[in-house]
Amino acid sequence: MNRLRSAPLRSISRLAILLALALLLIGADRPPGLGDVREVRTWSYPGYTRVVLELSRDVSVAQDDLVRLAANARAGRPERLYLDVPGIWVGTRYDEGIEVGDGLLSAVRLGQNTLDRTRLVIDLARYSDHRVFTLPSPARIVIDVYGDRKPARDADDRGGRLPQELRRVNTIVVDPGHGGRDPGATGVGGLREKDVNLAIARQLAKRLEERGFEVVLTRDDDRTLDLEERSVIAESAGGDVFISIHANASRRKAARGIEIYTLDQNHERHSLDVAARENGVPAARLDPLQRALAQLRAGEVATHSERLASLVHERVMHGAKERDHTLPDLGLKKGPFYVLFMSSMSALLVETGFVTNERDAGLLRSREYQHLLADRIAEGVERYRRQIELGVAARAGGLGGDR
Repeated sequence: MNRLRSAPLRSISRLAILLALALLLIGADRPPGLGDVREVRTWSYPGYTRVVLELSRDVSVAQDDLVRLAANARAGRPERLYLDVPGIWVGTRYDEGIEVGDGLLSAVRLGQNTLDRTRLVIDLARYSDHRVFTLPSPARIVIDVYGDRKPARDADDRGGRLPQELRRVNTIVVDPGHGGRDPGATGVGGLREKDVNLAIARQLAKRLEERGFEVVLTRDDDRTLDLEERSVIAESAGGDVFISIHANASRRKAARGIEIYTLDQNHERHSLDVAARENGVPAARLDPLQRALAQLRAGEVATHSERLASLVHERVMHGAKERDHTLPDLGLKKGPFYVLFMSSMSALLVETGFVTNERDAGLLRSREYQHLLADRIAEGVERYRRQIELGVAARAGGLGGDR
């Protein structure tokens, strides 16, 4: 008889201990020195879902720290991923979880796993792979979960992410850098980079629309957008080309000229300095900047981005030199720009001139010059479209045309 009672008694004891521990966590005072969970965000893309955990301070997370667990039907638990984040406090803010329901993720949950550790749990509906990385300023853990939420789209479906060489160039995302609380560089006579960027971007949008492109501006007013939000806008729009407009700055007042960047893990000093300013983080933080991630992105779109950049560069410099033949051509360069490697389309960043140089600043203030730059960038994009369409036509003819 005692044996029959012992098993349920042991189970009751275990439950009582677990309940007591849970009550201790709920009622316990927060230990000193912990960071906070500021916000949890999710975005759904055609091939993956992104979960972003924004924190009050930087943390270190490795790929292997994100653990995959099989479903447990008896316990009512779906297949899931979990990540323990030490030194972070979430309390009971997200006890009810965040419903996602996009065909890949069911929900995202957070809880205080121990007094000095937060656990993030991602309930999965479909799954093929994942990756995890961190971003600074603000501190974020980014988790991308890949999988097929629906049957594969027909090859002619424009909403799908077809291989770059087989897609037509229809949608251009124009990104005026900085904005709102972030003025970017401030130069001669108080000229603010964010204002120059927006003025040129608006003109570029008009010129592209006149050529029959669909255009999406990441911002059309003086608002604050972080780099992650710009990427979300671009991906959600199904963009084929991403063009980020910026203006340069230097401690050397004589520095001037135009340069155009595509993505790369380039350690050339000037590229790192420019990337540090445009990314909003110190150059020292760029050196370990998720090398594998950036190289992956660069490899996927490098050929098309470089072709686009070359065409835009040629047209921009031709027009700018007509206006001011002394304007230096600083050339085509590569740099580790977050706004580029967060994008999966052909992408470039245009530094239109130096707000810190008197002559460049005068040009950048001029509406005529802003219109000229917009015209020439649009010409370069138009030439890129023609090349892509010629390539598609040649490929189609070779695969199944008349013989």
